Amino acid sequence: MRIAGLQKTTLLDFPGKVACTVFLAGCNFRCPFCQNAEILDGSPDEVAEEEFFAFLERRRGILDGVCVSGGEPLVGDVAPFLRRIRALGYAVKLDTNGAFPDKLKALAAEGLIDFVAMDIKSSPARYPALAGVKCDIQKIKESAAFLLEGSLPYEFRTTCVKPLHRPEDFIYIGQWLAGAKAYFLQNFRQSDTVPAKGLTPFAPAELTAIRSLLLPYIPNVKIRGE
Repeated sequence: MRIAGLQKTTLLDFPGKVACTVFLAGCNFRCPFCQNAEILDGSPDEVAEEEFFAFLERRRGILDGVCVSGGEPLVGDVAPFLRRIRALGYAVKLDTNGAFPDKLKALAAEGLIDFVAMDIKSSPARYPALAGVKCDIQKIKESAAFLLEGSLPYEFRTTCVKPLHRPEDFIYIGQWLAGAKAYFLQNFRQSDTVPAKGLTPFAPAELTAIRSLLLPYIPNVKIRGE
């Protein structure tokens, strides 16, 4: 695997776990608001795979889990990588955009993932605009439906970006994901690596209003960072 970065400790990314986060290069989307755009095609500071596993060996008994993020981890064959993590006794959280439901289901069936965080870009009708590419919304819906079945702990999350998101987008998202166990709104953060210009975060009151639009459909909606 091409490892574009490593956060050695996180108390936030994996619910209930002390973990590290490994960022894999490559993604099938080109979201205009991407916070990790600099690693999509690789990174000058890539970490050798054996160096990463040596780190995990040293941290056994200190870390509980590994968050596998990106980019999009399911672009390639991530299963052998996850098997090695599993063999060291770590729990695995997968961050995914949901575009590869067959791979997601296969990893779950093999018992290689313990928790999934799926990014929801926008309402189904507006997915290509937020993903930055043509995408198969039926595959994304298939991944979401699999998680909604409840065989794995999960969360859905949306990065809220002005002017890309409209209030009605969240009504449609709520209807789509009705009854979800956990849905997080996370505010956009501007940085030099974000591809598009002119994007801004929502004001706190605006995020609260968006949450109110979702609550009739998804009772457990939280604003990340509150």
